[in-house]
Amino acid sequence: MNKLIAIGIGIGLMSLAACSSSPPADNPTHGQIAITADESLEPMVESIYKAYEGVYPDTKFHATFKPEQEAIATMLRDSARLVFSTRELSDSEKSIFAKNKIKYKSEFIATDGIALIVGRENSDSLITMAELGDIFQGKITRWEQLKSGNQSGPIVLVFDNNNSSNLNFALKQFKVNDLSRIKIFTVNSNKQVIEYVRKNPTALGFIGVNWISDGDSPLAAELSKNLRVMGVAEKPNPTSIDDFFQPFQKNLGLKLYPLRRNVYVISREAHSGLGSGLINYIIRDVGGLLIEKGGLWPTKPYIREVFLEKKLK
Repeated sequence: MNKLIAIGIGIGLMSLAACSSSPPADNPTHGQIAITADESLEPMVESIYKAYEGVYPDTKFHATFKPEQEAIATMLRDSARLVFSTRELSDSEKSIFAKNKIKYKSEFIATDGIALIVGRENSDSLITMAELGDIFQGKITRWEQLKSGNQSGPIVLVFDNNNSSNLNFALKQFKVNDLSRIKIFTVNSNKQVIEYVRKNPTALGFIGVNWISDGDSPLAAELSKNLRVMGVAEKPNPTSIDDFFQPFQKNLGLKLYPLRRNVYVISREAHSGLGSGLINYIIRDVGGLLIEKGGLWPTKPYIREVFLEKKLK
């Protein structure tokens, strides 16, 4: 009897060992995982994961795009393996991982910009950071109060969502504590910000620049129609048009455009899986080229090797 019990225990231990050593369901070239991102980064993120799926047909990313706070919360509760965001985790968010003894990784992958857009009917295309600060503090409320103001009427600030990275960035940048002093209108997406601005001459929209910066994208071309992208000056008293910068790729990389921000990919993956494969694709492979093509500034640009052959006559 004792011998039978011992054999049974041995078989049980072997079964447990086999279960614990079973391979993960995904690896860098096979499997499927959920990822999420702030909605303002959707064009960039979509171009990257779809290109990866094209290289590795046995992979599948189930992507959702949400306001940044919700996207990060999705990753924290293990409903997504990766999150693309415009900020690092807060101390309280880090404590959730620490409490559960989960190690996370954060990679700075690109520099993005908040584009300020107005409708074609609005001839104002220049603004200073000081004027923006006064708008967000409620000191400037009308277009004609701007130094180069040609438009008249109340300034309506338009954002994609109450919990979006675009709004959170602006409130933090301009140290806003009292929202009652400013006129803010929120819709449900960056696309809807663009649509609202087109129809309302007094609207000033805030969007992630990658929605309109990919020159080869039919969607970006369509969304850019009948819009002006404002030039922003860091100097409070600019003396030349050269003091104003738009969120073009070069201006992001050289840190000339004032409303720029970092883009991170944060992973909770515990093994070398599909999430790790995607991150490596971004920072070590052609992912940097896709970021560059989308009009943002990649942290690690894709190195192109050019071989020149000199033929002797």
